[in-house]
Amino acid sequence: MSNVDIQSQMSRFALNSRVFQIFMSGSLVTRVGDWMDLVALNWAVLQLTNSPLMLGVVNACRLLPTFLLSVPAGVLADRYDRRKLLIFIQIGMMFLTFCLGYLLDSGPVLFWAFILIVTLRSMLAAMDSPIRNALVPNLVTPNAMSSAIAINTLVINLSRIIGPALAGMLLAVTDIANIFYINAWGTLGVLISLVVIRSHAVPQFTKKNREKTTFREAADYVKNQPSVQSLLMLAIVPMIFGFPYTTMMPLFARDLLNLGPEGFGLLLSISSIGALVGGTWLSLGKEIKGAGKWLICSIMGFGLSLLFFIVAQSFLQAGLAMFLVGLTSQTYRTMSRITLQMHVPDQLRGRVLSIALMDRGFIPLGAILLGAIATWAGTSWAGIVMGGGCIAITSIILTIRRQIWNL
Repeated sequence: MSNVDIQSQMSRFALNSRVFQIFMSGSLVTRVGDWMDLVALNWAVLQLTNSPLMLGVVNACRLLPTFLLSVPAGVLADRYDRRKLLIFIQIGMMFLTFCLGYLLDSGPVLFWAFILIVTLRSMLAAMDSPIRNALVPNLVTPNAMSSAIAINTLVINLSRIIGPALAGMLLAVTDIANIFYINAWGTLGVLISLVVIRSHAVPQFTKKNREKTTFREAADYVKNQPSVQSLLMLAIVPMIFGFPYTTMMPLFARDLLNLGPEGFGLLLSISSIGALVGGTWLSLGKEIKGAGKWLICSIMGFGLSLLFFIVAQSFLQAGLAMFLVGLTSQTYRTMSRITLQMHVPDQLRGRVLSIALMDRGFIPLGAILLGAIATWAGTSWAGIVMGGGCIAITSIILTIRRQIWNL
């Protein structure tokens, strides 16, 4: 048997191992709950305030902790047992989600308390993502790492199909508070999956290694890697101008298409189908040449798809636009993550990923900007800035750093 055949069998075995399957099952439950939560949260804010600007403010409280806690989480991921860290984080998020449901269910809502709980829970969520992403490569062989990362993205995109659609249907027949209760109880399944994974499935860390693990080591690595710098810089553009579409979707659905929560959830699910198609293609393990060209073209396509959605005159056109939005955005997102993780050593993975995942912190800045534009100039103009901003700023960055095209 050739070395290629042996490596192929090892990859298939790793990707179908019990540990990896259990972890992915728990991740699916987590992600479905996250998207159900996002739909319920945004719809609750719109009902409580009827303010596009407050929609952006609340989502800023939800995502800005990424700036503060992503890097500390990366350091923890490189020092301690990543599985145990995730268990503690999930327990805290479960408790706060119950609190959020109780607040909405108990009578007149104290909006400051609502924002406080959202912020506290978001602090834990900001720590979850770097640790979870750093753990995925530990569950497979090195040869299977690329496919494992793509499959992890597939799970995320599958949850984007299930979560919003399920939340939209539930919102039509039950109170918003019940969505949060369901999400909280679902965390038990996630905890079980993490407990079942044995400690030998994750790297062990000695006291000496913990003392040597500092953020400066990762910062020096990024400083000396121009390709990593380019990936991090390019990631900011779609986070500010593109990905806030999930935050603004309740407004777009209501004002541009005259849709309720069911239509809002369905549009997000359609975008997730497009993301799933792109992720499936990338998970096949085929070698993709010209990553830089694919990254640039996918961001440009993302911007064009958003503009198509804004000018859509029917639900059919809007649905097609959302499919393309999901396809282009996640093609970029997945390729960027694969390229990054393939070149980062495991002992630095948590910290470097924490820097990369800080790009999510730019989403609330974009949401506030777009919310303000929607308030002052109208919903359509906010959408035009979304799509046009992706195209224009990416073109400027490409002009300044032409090496991105040759990654």
